[in-house]
Amino acid sequence: MKTLNYIKLNEKEVSSVVASLQQLLADFQVYYTNLRGFHWNIKGHGFFVLHSKFEDLYNDAAEKVDELAERVLMLGGTPANKFSEYLKVAKVKEVDGVSNADEALNNILETYSYLIAEERKLLSLASEVNDEVTVALMSDYIKEQEKMVWMLVAYNSK
Repeated sequence: MKTLNYIKLNEKEVSSVVASLQQLLADFQVYYTNLRGFHWNIKGHGFFVLHSKFEDLYNDAAEKVDELAERVLMLGGTPANKFSEYLKVAKVKEVDGVSNADEALNNILETYSYLIAEERKLLSLASEVNDEVTVALMSDYIKEQEKMVWMLVAYNSK
């Protein structure tokens, strides 16, 4: 018997939620890799603070990748696990060679802006099919990310 039978969600109804989760999974995988690059390559003023913060951010992104993949599985899907597949669908673009703090922070803020908008759409979609777990997951992500945006904007203010 399928998990969906026990959790009382309809496979057809949640298929759009699964597709949105897959999109978010691809976006978070690319975002995670970008954060690793920022962590490795950051230079200049703020190095000690940002090197550590970028590590926190990529650890958080890695945790979200796992949560998203597991939610896809719970809803009857199979999460993509090849980076080549992520790159085909991700709207978050790879960046390379960023060592400047302002450039890295601006990329992170733009990525958060995109992710928050997508998470709000997914939250609404999940709510329509009574998928309260995905609603709660997206609500938690948005809450964390809005606070991080506020903190990064404050840090980056001149």
